[in-house]
Amino acid sequence: MRVHGLLLAAGAGRRMGMPKALVRHLDGEPWVVRAVDLLRAGGCAEVTVVLGAGAAEARELLAATAVEIVEAPDWAAGMAASLRAGLRALEPGPAEAALVSLVDLPDLTPEVVRRVAAAGADAATDALARAAYDGRPGHPVLIGRGHWAGVLAEASGDAGARGYLAGHDALAVECGDLATGRDVDRPQ
Repeated sequence: MRVHGLLLAAGAGRRMGMPKALVRHLDGEPWVVRAVDLLRAGGCAEVTVVLGAGAAEARELLAATAVEIVEAPDWAAGMAASLRAGLRALEPGPAEAALVSLVDLPDLTPEVVRRVAAAGADAATDALARAAYDGRPGHPVLIGRGHWAGVLAEASGDAGARGYLAGHDALAVECGDLATGRDVDRPQ
């Protein structure tokens, strides 16, 4: 199955004091660069990054990464705007599925990416799976091409595709043994 990594990095990061795409780890590496590398290490040969807040500066950070960059003009409307912009950018390409991840998942590992992608491999364009951490749904999320139109139609606000995934019985792929799934921009 041909899986294309889709990294959502458009948020303003108000709780962090700067756009999410510009935040750096303690070692100085930008979150957005590390997340791209992680998706590649997890098996996504191609990665598209969706930017919004701080897009010009983030483009500079990504200059050496050879990724496709898409700007979500309505990024301030929430995660769904970024998701829609990213999926629309992938529509003309050959990907059978998009593996959607967020830029603010500090302990995500390539093993989680591989496990979620592998769980949907047999379903190909009908794949619909998401990581779960001790039973709690999280990211990344694998969305087969056959679901893109439905996600585009239903995604809203900061909930993104949550309603669509719940209504279509997305496969929960337990990854609590590999990471916590903690999103640093969401209260736990």
